Amino acid sequence: MSASPRSYHSPRRERDALRTQQEILQTARELFTTRGYARVTMTDIARVAGTAVKTVYASVGTKADILHELIAFDMGDSASTETLEKLRDATGLESAIALVAHGTRADNERSQHMVDLLYSSVAGDDGARETWQHVITEYRRALREAAELIVEKGFLAPRFTVEGVADRLWFCFGLSAWRTLIIDCQWTYDNAEHTLRRQAISMLTEP
Repeated sequence: MSASPRSYHSPRRERDALRTQQEILQTARELFTTRGYARVTMTDIARVAGTAVKTVYASVGTKADILHELIAFDMGDSASTETLEKLRDATGLESAIALVAHGTRADNERSQHMVDLLYSSVAGDDGARETWQHVITEYRRALREAAELIVEKGFLAPRFTVEGVADRLWFCFGLSAWRTLIIDCQWTYDNAEHTLRRQAISMLTEP
């Protein structure tokens, strides 16, 4: 009776595969940012990364898969989790809103290039539209959790519902708010953070 085959485990091969994947993703990020997502092909990514097209597919999947992976990485490093934890210890509305303002500022500042890329690609690419919608959904979910904590801690008048607070936080700290001041108006992040924070406090203390 012949012995059953044994699986071969090679740590070196795994390290090489991981390094190749990381190099491909970094190459794709740079190409997407400089040329625009829609204008980059899998052949472009393979050529600049110095590998074969089939290796790109085998390592990271399709172009849409690459975009999802890059966004997932950026979102995985989001400040939202830390912000929500700090919100639990907030002692008043101003300190709570300051935390939300700073947390959303950190995420928008760190991910500006990728957000710009998605924003410019959604009109002509299904994969970009799907990813953009995912980003919006997760962003709004985090702001709604912040709204729940702010309401639960009793920082607002009883007339404010969680949904109403979440909508106001989205208006003040959503992607469009930051893009309007940073991209369209060329404000600094410091000035934008200060203004959006004051605006949110005003909207949440209005008579």
